[in-house]
Amino acid sequence: MARSEARVTTDRPARYAKQLASHLGRRAQTSWDEESGLGTIAFANGGTGTLTATEGALLLAVEADAEHLDLLEGVVGRHLVRFGTRDELLVTWHRDNGRPGTTQRNSEDEPPH
Repeated sequence: MARSEARVTTDRPARYAKQLASHLGRRAQTSWDEESGLGTIAFANGGTGTLTATEGALLLAVEADAEHLDLLEGVVGRHLVRFGTRDELLVTWHRDNGRPGTTQRNSEDEPPH
């Protein structure tokens, strides 16, 4: 399994993590524990994700077969950026093999979802 991680700076990491887990729970198995600030995502393709709310940042991680890593980075990142439009969230993924992952940000050039 390949792994990718992102650190998203925000004043509201727990709020965004809870919203992300709730929204993705429509198509994946998710959990969110408010007290510990930890959440998980189990995707249908066998990939997994973790959400960790820390002081000033939301830590994201996804693990999947290498061919699905772009997809999972995009799913998690695009939804988070959409939820955090006002905060102009930026999600930049870093892969465990040293290669850069994808990046999600608000952009007027992006098509509507």
